[in-house]
Amino acid sequence: MARHDVESEVTGSVWKVLLEVGAKVATGDVILILESMKMEIPVEAPVDGTVAEILVAPEDQVEEDQVVAVVES
Repeated sequence: MARHDVESEVTGSVWKVLLEVGAKVATGDVILILESMKMEIPVEAPVDGTVAEILVAPEDQVEEDQVVAVVES
């Protein structure tokens, strides 16, 4: 299986984690939602596969390009 890092596109905080490890995802499915400057930014699966890791929790601070999850395909 190939591992694909899911990265934050912005600096902000984790507002909500929508999926758990083991969840099946399709390309574009929202894994979690970040909050930055009072805007909600969805973080999407880059490929079809299975969520292998969630590396953040609600209220965690994240930086731009930080890996927040891993999807295996």
